[in-house]
Amino acid sequence: METITNESVEKVWFDEEKLFIRTIDGKELWQSLLYYRRLYEATDEQRNNYRLSYSGIHWEDIDEDVSFESFLYENPEPVGVSRFFLTHPELNVSAVARRMGMKQSLLAAYVRGLKKPSAERENEIMNTVRQIGLELVG
Repeated sequence: METITNESVEKVWFDEEKLFIRTIDGKELWQSLLYYRRLYEATDEQRNNYRLSYSGIHWEDIDEDVSFESFLYENPEPVGVSRFFLTHPELNVSAVARRMGMKQSLLAAYVRGLKKPSAERENEIMNTVRQIGLELVG
């Protein structure tokens, strides 16, 4: 398995929705900023004020850390349930999980992209969110 360290990172930069790194061998890797709400909402000045450690990148001003290992994860862009909850941070993931009778840690793992729900489970989650929406409208 490939390893990234502070000594192998040549450059760190952003676009509107992604965090990028380039390694000294020219490999460019990225992650969605949706996984890192504080970085997503940070100013350019805050984003550019970082330091590299042996295992990742640290932003003191916003108290955020991103591990180099996370750049090697299979899914740098959230999809499905993960994308829905990350683009709607006003929704309480723990409350939705409790309402469904699901372990809060499991739904949180789906949201963070650490686990992938089955199609059936994803439909169950989204149907619960829709039901909450209908109750709010009513």
